[in-house]
Amino acid sequence: MNYALKKIWAWFTGSHHWQHLLLGVAVGMLADGWYTAALVGTGVAGALEFKDRAYGKGWSWTDFALTIAGVTGGYALHAFCLS
Repeated sequence: MNYALKKIWAWFTGSHHWQHLLLGVAVGMLADGWYTAALVGTGVAGALEFKDRAYGKGWSWTDFALTIAGVTGGYALHAFCLS
């Protein structure tokens, strides 16, 4: 891997960014429809960030966006491959 990919991979695995993406994929795959995926995904992303803020870590829009991206990808996988 080149330097840029190593740096991105270190950022992605160094914190809990990968957990937000993975949880989002799980929520998206379990959703019944696109509206449910959007509603529950936004709620889960907000709840995760509220928990982080309550424990003093602060709100991270990056983690919020990774959760939403995971939900989108998970629902796309569900819609196109599993149904």
